[in-house]
Amino acid sequence: MLEKEKSDQPEINIGLVGHIDHGKTSLVKAISGKWTDTHSEELKRGITIRLGYANASFYQCHKCSDAECYNIQEICPKCKSKCKLSRKVSFIDAPGHETLMATMLSGAAIMDGALLIIAANEPCPQLQTKEHLMALEIVGIKNIVIVQNKIDLVSEEEAIKNYNDIKNFIKGTIAENAPIIPVSAQHNVNINFLIKAIEDYIKTPTRDINKDPIMFIARSFDVNKPGSSIDKLIGGVVGGVIKQGILKIKDKIEIKPGIKKEYSGKNIYESIITTIEGLRSGDKDLKLASPGGSIGVLTKLDPFLVKSDNLTGNVVGLVNKLPKVWYEFYLEHHLLKRVVGSKEDLNVEEIKKMEELMLNVNSAATIGIVTEIKKNLIHVKLKIPVCAEKENRITISRRFGNRWRLIGYGLIKE
Repeated sequence: MLEKEKSDQPEINIGLVGHIDHGKTSLVKAISGKWTDTHSEELKRGITIRLGYANASFYQCHKCSDAECYNIQEICPKCKSKCKLSRKVSFIDAPGHETLMATMLSGAAIMDGALLIIAANEPCPQLQTKEHLMALEIVGIKNIVIVQNKIDLVSEEEAIKNYNDIKNFIKGTIAENAPIIPVSAQHNVNINFLIKAIEDYIKTPTRDINKDPIMFIARSFDVNKPGSSIDKLIGGVVGGVIKQGILKIKDKIEIKPGIKKEYSGKNIYESIITTIEGLRSGDKDLKLASPGGSIGVLTKLDPFLVKSDNLTGNVVGLVNKLPKVWYEFYLEHHLLKRVVGSKEDLNVEEIKKMEELMLNVNSAATIGIVTEIKKNLIHVKLKIPVCAEKENRITISRRFGNRWRLIGYGLIKE
């Protein structure tokens, strides 16, 4: 049963990260056929604002040799033979703009591997190229393929110089041994070589389907059209990634931290109980969903609760089986030496009492106010609580002017 269902669900999540306008969304289109910028403001401004999702199937022709045998079609475009399915993958298109770092970090929490996109027609590294690579390192994503995009816009000499600049940039980083694949997403050049690199370097991690299910919500939305009659309304949908365990249709689930309510002048979050009415992966219906590619969970929730990504950052699981909800905690913190992503060369100063920090916990982003400091521990009170296990790795960002900059990571210590 599980193997049959997994055939319709991608088995891995691969993020696309990098500086703004280096071609991440165009690359997703080239390898999946889907344009992930669908939000009205994204279409207007030509940039990714929210996390975008697209599934792709990789096929391998056993009659063709080496990278030429990889493509995204069931029939080999070269020899016209029928290809064998190699793997189904799910892509997460993260925004590259510096003001949207919180969204990128939330996306990194649900990635199993990453493509770091670097444009060949710009100097390397750009600011957010450095910041996104550091984010991957802090989150612990080690399986990386570097895509040298837009090679159609430069001469051969310029492409080679840019390639060498990339090699120098990644030296000493988590991506030092990552392959660098030159492509043109706009003209579908070398996409087969990129697919081969993904298959070789970004393997599907070992999953534990026997644990209680935990799913990180990265999107939530109302799928009803304006003006729909009440008797035809469909319950709210949450989208995200299962990290462990299995979810099935008709499972009774709990969503934490849930929704904010006020009692005696205090804000308390109450978990939400609902039932799974359907499971989808792309355009495929599933009977059960396991760890792997991003999925959509159809529920009985009031559509009002899920609209406009209202439940993003929450965690889904079976009733009374989810980790603790934290309103405050002690954090063992580890700071970088330099601020990443800033035009100025700034040292990372020690965290100060009463300072506000942005904390990314799994797919959630919250503000923590530092109330106590001792040795390498800080105590923070959260403006929005989070559902997380102890020892979860948390990224820490500090405000510089009107931007949040990555300064380190921490572990919950109670």
